Amino acid sequence: MTLSERHAQVESYLGKTVDIEIDRPIGYVHHKGEKTLVYPINYGYIPNVLGGDGEELDVFLLGVDTPVECFTGRMIGIVYRADDVEDKLVMAPIGMTFSATEIAQAVRFQEKYYHTTIRALDGSMAEVER
Repeated sequence: MTLSERHAQVESYLGKTVDIEIDRPIGYVHHKGEKTLVYPINYGYIPNVLGGDGEELDVFLLGVDTPVECFTGRMIGIVYRADDVEDKLVMAPIGMTFSATEIAQAVRFQEKYYHTTIRALDGSMAEVER
């Protein structure tokens, strides 16, 4: 998948209501090499939709403070990774929104390892601090 195809794919979901599955709920501990990530938010994917890495397209779920197994919500943001093969989406409950800065703060636990730019549904942009 090319960079422009990757961007077009995630941008096509912005503002849409989608069903996701959660594979890393709040509190999940993920060991990746020398890094250990504890997920402060729910993290999952859109079933049967492949992202730039050839695996199902990843989604951060904001605004839900308890672990869940699945969720239906609205895509309110995009996580663009300049130094990786995939981008990610950001979902919130219908009627709830977050600014790009708020999204950047929420996903920093994972995105601090990448050069990441956030685009929110309202058009605002933010960089994730490394």
